[in-house]
Amino acid sequence: MGTAIFQQYENGFFTFLFDDGVKLDFEEIHPKALYHYDLKNDNSFVGQSFKLSFIEVFDDKDQAIYRIERLELV
Repeated sequence: MGTAIFQQYENGFFTFLFDDGVKLDFEEIHPKALYHYDLKNDNSFVGQSFKLSFIEVFDDKDQAIYRIERLELV
């Protein structure tokens, strides 16, 4: 699990900035995590810190997609 600040949801991507300065765009979030934190519609989460775990999956064109599996507000 890493700690990151939620920056935005735009064009289908959830953008997080990690403590080490790495910015990642996530295309998917596990439905349970999204149920607890509606990052698509609730702008009050912008700028908030989260602990999150994610996986890298590959689509049928072998392109990497980052998916958040677990999300917890810090």
